[in-house]
Amino acid sequence: MNKIIVVLFAVLVSLPLAGTLAGIDGADPATENREMAPFPEWKGTWASARDYPAGFERWFGDHFAFRARLIRWYAESRMFVLGVSSSSSVLKGSAGWLFYADDGGIEDYANVEPLASADLASWREALVRAREWLRERGIGYVFSVAPDKATIYPEFVPRSIQPVGTRSRTAQLLAALQDTHVAAVYSRPELIRAKPRERLYFKTDTHWNDRGAWVAYCQIIDAVRQQVPATPPPWSRAELDPVNIEVPGQDLARMLGLARVLHETDLRLIPARPRRARVVEPPGITDPMSEVGRLVTEIADPRLPRAVIFRDSFASRLAPLLSEHFQRAVYLWQNDFDAQAVLEEHPDVVIQEIVSRHLYEFVASPELVPR
Repeated sequence: MNKIIVVLFAVLVSLPLAGTLAGIDGADPATENREMAPFPEWKGTWASARDYPAGFERWFGDHFAFRARLIRWYAESRMFVLGVSSSSSVLKGSAGWLFYADDGGIEDYANVEPLASADLASWREALVRAREWLRERGIGYVFSVAPDKATIYPEFVPRSIQPVGTRSRTAQLLAALQDTHVAAVYSRPELIRAKPRERLYFKTDTHWNDRGAWVAYCQIIDAVRQQVPATPPPWSRAELDPVNIEVPGQDLARMLGLARVLHETDLRLIPARPRRARVVEPPGITDPMSEVGRLVTEIADPRLPRAVIFRDSFASRLAPLLSEHFQRAVYLWQNDFDAQAVLEEHPDVVIQEIVSRHLYEFVASPELVPR
């Protein structure tokens, strides 16, 4: 009996290697929220020879036979048998909700630690300096904080995680800006009021859906219009048709290897009239939601203002809506203010968007804003 067990174990252990040698690629890029390692390139140089073993190890780790299936089986056993997440980066909530546990997400929800006085002062100085520098050039400025998902749907967060502080870092920052002229947009109160009507965030993704993004977009455009009156008013819900689309599990499900197992409904908003904005950069990209470092949209209407938007991933669902208001909109994937980019684009308004959890991972640098 022991010999049979040893033989079976040896067979199971050797199957991935045997399958790989037989040409079976176990990678499934559609189910993972990252790029898979490429096969290392042999260039006939000492440098490529030195790097080849590590490159091959990375490739084999991502592509060995049956890899995706084994990951899925492990994740399914953890999720559906033990009732826990298979990844420390993903928090399993109730009723099918998943939450991002990295990047300050849990700390942001639990108000683990307030902003240090020096960090709060840096944020205030950076935003005030940006506003003043832009005002001197006749450019409007709107600072927007996107609420993290757990702060909108705390009822689905595991009860084992409870807020330990009474005040969030976002609340600290907004309070520090009250006696300044910085136009700050934080859409959490409006999202809380809107959520009884419809779901505003994905269940298997860390981001808001179209309907949550629309709430924030309306506030951002209203703030822009106060400084740049030529900006058209936000699209109303009557101009956007609600459409429900069944989709595979999104980014958090992919992080678990369960994108093909978990499914949900994407609550979309489809324009009832044609969109005018078109992506002009980078070449070959047509979707304004594309998550690239620099994305530019244009509308052939010189009456419209121009915009520069510093953003993170929460602006992806905002971009199709925001772009309809600007002759040219330049989206730059970065948290820091970039004066040189502004000077090159000559915008009428700058929008700076950041998700609330990044206040745990990022501190603004006032020295980047010229005096």
